[in-house]
Amino acid sequence: MDTDLALGWLRAAAAAVEQHEPELTALDAAIGDGDHGANLRRGFTAVLAALDALPPDTPVGGVLSRAGTTLISTVGGAAGPLYGSALRTTGAALPAPAADITDLAAALRAGLSAVQKLGGAVPGDKTMVDAFEPAVAALERAAFDGFSLREAAALAAEAAERGARDTVPLEARKGRASYLGPRSVGHQDPGATSTALLFRALARAAGA
Repeated sequence: MDTDLALGWLRAAAAAVEQHEPELTALDAAIGDGDHGANLRRGFTAVLAALDALPPDTPVGGVLSRAGTTLISTVGGAAGPLYGSALRTTGAALPAPAADITDLAAALRAGLSAVQKLGGAVPGDKTMVDAFEPAVAALERAAFDGFSLREAAALAAEAAERGARDTVPLEARKGRASYLGPRSVGHQDPGATSTALLFRALARAAGA
């Protein structure tokens, strides 16, 4: 991953969030506050403005870190701190001027750890972690197997989407949805869904 790919990823993510805002809103209305889609759209709109203001020689890590800081400052609820911390930590872990798949997988693993430290969630809790963790694991396997970034990103997106779907039968144990107890069963987690959108955006930016 280089600066151009990082910019392409975040712009593709912003487009995906805008396109899927109604879906994210509907999912969050069922088991949360109903504002996940609008909050993320507002945050990624601000990210786009922040990216346009970056100097052209900004390293890849700086691009992701700026995006993370912007999300923290503009997105309400839990999404801003969680996604913002993930991107800032990922950015801080990436070498300049470019990162290979192994570097990217390790950096995203650090980003996932930041999310888990902040939110206290583990796989199976019906949160964004249920999409994030399998996506990172898929990247790690792809790096070990010598796959291209395009192939690795596609595998990560598929794993994230599968992880999001797999939240449907789970009972939420973290976040607002946990207040519903058994009533949260049967609904796909909005955070896992938006996480899958971000990994699919990475795959698109990588040419998959």
